[in-house]
Amino acid sequence: PYTDPFVQVRLDQVIRPDGDPGQHVVVAMKHGVCVLAVDDRRQVYLTSEFHYGVGRVSLEAVSGGIEPGEDPDETAQRELQEELGLVAQNWQFLSTVDPFTTIVVSPTRLYLVRDLTSVAKAPEGTEQIETVVMPLAECVQLVIKGEISHAPTCVAILMADRIC
Repeated sequence: PYTDPFVQVRLDQVIRPDGDPGQHVVVAMKHGVCVLAVDDRRQVYLTSEFHYGVGRVSLEAVSGGIEPGEDPDETAQRELQEELGLVAQNWQFLSTVDPFTTIVVSPTRLYLVRDLTSVAKAPEGTEQIETVVMPLAECVQLVIKGEISHAPTCVAILMADRIC
């Protein structure tokens, strides 16, 4: 029913578990990356940005969509520099998460990055991003309180707390 560069919506004809015919909507989004930057003092670098879809400012790790033909690792590096103005020497792939599993297909690769160097930011024209730096322990508490709600960021923070 709908396709653009970021999302495709399809309507599948299915046989339901009860044996009756039915329909199921599948929303396929561009696959993505989520990069959590942590320095040697366990300070986490997050983005703060208004997101139209949820109608509010959201505190998140660096996130972005993988462009067609682009290597996910390259996407992660590009997004880190664009959004936070950081380059990392130590890259650790954590996992791939599925933020939604019922009707949305949007696998997101999680990275933990360390050994950070500041460079110039290069945000896209649609982005107005502020950098927020806080201790990893505080990030964990914000996840627990629901104040950080971006699912890939939540998983990355909880994993980083175990690793760092």
